[in-house]
Amino acid sequence: MQHKSKLPEVGTTIFSVMSHLAKTHNAINLSQGFPDFGSDQKLIDLVSKAMNSGYNQYAPMRGNLELRETIANKINNLYGSDFHPEHEITITAGATQAISTIFSAFVKPNDEVIIFKPAYDSYEPGIKINGGKVIPIQLEAPHFKVDWSVVKKKVNNRTKMIVINTPHNPTGTIFSKEDMLALEKITKNTNIIVLSDEVYEHMVYDGETHQSACKFPDLKSRSFVVASFCKTFHNTGWRIGYCCAPKDLMDLFLQVHQFSVFCIHHPTQKGIADYMQEPKHYLELPEFYQRKRDLFLSLIKDSRFSFIPSKGTYFQVLDYSKITQEYDVDFAKRLTKELGLASIPLSVFNENNLDNKVLRFCFAKTDETLKKAAKILIHI
Repeated sequence: MQHKSKLPEVGTTIFSVMSHLAKTHNAINLSQGFPDFGSDQKLIDLVSKAMNSGYNQYAPMRGNLELRETIANKINNLYGSDFHPEHEITITAGATQAISTIFSAFVKPNDEVIIFKPAYDSYEPGIKINGGKVIPIQLEAPHFKVDWSVVKKKVNNRTKMIVINTPHNPTGTIFSKEDMLALEKITKNTNIIVLSDEVYEHMVYDGETHQSACKFPDLKSRSFVVASFCKTFHNTGWRIGYCCAPKDLMDLFLQVHQFSVFCIHHPTQKGIADYMQEPKHYLELPEFYQRKRDLFLSLIKDSRFSFIPSKGTYFQVLDYSKITQEYDVDFAKRLTKELGLASIPLSVFNENNLDNKVLRFCFAKTDETLKKAAKILIHI
């Protein structure tokens, strides 16, 4: 028997490729975005307590109500925006499941979805598998800013959705208030849905403020805001996130959600709900990660790499054009195999694999790991 792939152009993700190379060559892994330090023991204890307290059966389809109420309070306190915990918030199996479900719920054959490249690699397959047409807009290095006049020209009556990501993975840039107002103006009085991937919402630096889509009333009325506990609380293997949207959008989301995962690991939800009663656990993250960013950059300031300090996420992009003109994938692989340091080449996220001679490094690592990595980079 022979079967045709629904995603014939999709191979193994660059994250798997580079992490496998790192393991094979015993390299320091600054490629895939996971911490090499543990979660807060208090959070682990609270999840264990939830298990021992009987939170071991199905959670409600929308998620544990205490957690949804906690999320609603957090959003109101941080962004001055209200989401009803019973109707407008759903707990998901990580942000990626939320994003996939949004595409499945809304994208129909020949619908157009605008994405900005370099784009997180789950967006494009999720659109295509539902018959949608990807409309890519390439962002220009080194600042990776959106030209909203280009976006306006791309919008037409076939545009179903615009996907944004702030703070932006893989570039570490953030959307400004002016960016969000421009998006709000373009989508006003349309049926366009905005998918706002805000996984790194609590990792914004240098005194900047995260501009959530829910802060802008007209934008909020058409938006899904997607977030992650995995990245926020240093436990990427737990696969738990959430999304928020107006009730009319969330009702359609739930039609798909209920038949894919239905509900998420219950004791983890209860443990996180209890942990979040102390807001410091997420409010202290900007200082925590900015210190790591600054340490990493101070250690490599005399290297031949050039950089603009990351404004958000826990990723730093480094320009290696003064070192070599190798294709970034080749250079990343050689750096891993020969020098023992794994990174992510950005061309794989770009339109037509555009190569800007930059690599992405994760600084969600212990100081010891960052110092070891810097020793390699400084001598290249």
